[in-house]
Amino acid sequence: MPHFILEYTDNIASQANIQVLLKKVNEILISKSPLFPVGGIRSRAIQLHDYFIADGKEDYAFVHATLKIGAGRSHEDKKETCDELFEMMKDHFNTIYSERYFALSLELYEFSEAGTYKLNNLHQKFKQQSSEKV
Repeated sequence: MPHFILEYTDNIASQANIQVLLKKVNEILISKSPLFPVGGIRSRAIQLHDYFIADGKEDYAFVHATLKIGAGRSHEDKKETCDELFEMMKDHFNTIYSERYFALSLELYEFSEAGTYKLNNLHQKFKQQSSEKV
């Protein structure tokens, strides 16, 4: 963890540069290491084809992001991370926001470790890389 999941309407796909945004997300989360272990970071996007927004009278668009993390980080760390991610998202989608009706949101979802199951050998790779740099 963390996992960053972006949902976006297909009517902005050609101008949203989603792959660039996902790279920026990972760069921010990696910069927080060891708060978030590099081997656990996942960012992905889901383009939505079926949606209805507000009254449906305009070609409205939205982007909603969810940051899923395990419990145990301080309120300050969570706020700082979400603030940085949301500022980056606002900047990234600034042109779309200025040209059309558009809603942007970010939600933090924190869960206990008791409800998750994981198998991941990426952590070992990044621990080895870290020790090799010393």
